[in-house]
Amino acid sequence: MLHRKVFAGRSGGRHLPRRLGFLATLCAVAWLAGLLWFASNLPSSIADGTRATDAIVVLTGGKGRVHQGLELLSQQRAKKLFISGVYRGVDVEELLRMSRQSPENLACCISLGYEADNTRGNAVESAVWMREQGLQSLRLVTSAYHMPRSLLEFRQAMPEIEILPHPVFSNRGQQNGWQRWPGRIGLVVSEYSKYLIALLWARIAGAA
Repeated sequence: MLHRKVFAGRSGGRHLPRRLGFLATLCAVAWLAGLLWFASNLPSSIADGTRATDAIVVLTGGKGRVHQGLELLSQQRAKKLFISGVYRGVDVEELLRMSRQSPENLACCISLGYEADNTRGNAVESAVWMREQGLQSLRLVTSAYHMPRSLLEFRQAMPEIEILPHPVFSNRGQQNGWQRWPGRIGLVVSEYSKYLIALLWARIAGAA
């Protein structure tokens, strides 16, 4: 009986590396399938681009985001613009000058947030501002690759607010053929990994 137990233990030990290898392969396949799903579902167009919302919220950090937000404000897509994640020391007039916009026309309607240094911080900072202003809907302006994670964080931070995505496309050629561009591959992989972490935190927060 003892001999059989020892033999069974040794047999199980021999199979352990194979089982771990199979599990690692399964996880890798699942991760890769998720990456392909994530990349294929990145926004490729702007839905409802002319609809007005209570506010426009822009997340700094990507090319063309602030300029797009200012353009939307000048087109009266909303009466208020909030820019989250602005560097300390930058004021509205300087930001307008850098974006080649007229301070006289837009400065009165712009608020800046200086506290956020990541996407979750953007969401929290923007939620506080939206509630202080008594607003119920916003158009969220950020890069197309950043939109899934931004929506996840914003909807968690302000579930009562209607959020309309407005993706910014810095390079449509690389957007459509991201697999052919090494820099773009790294960007998509990095953003997908961050999205998974944000999704995990959202699930943990929801279960708490």
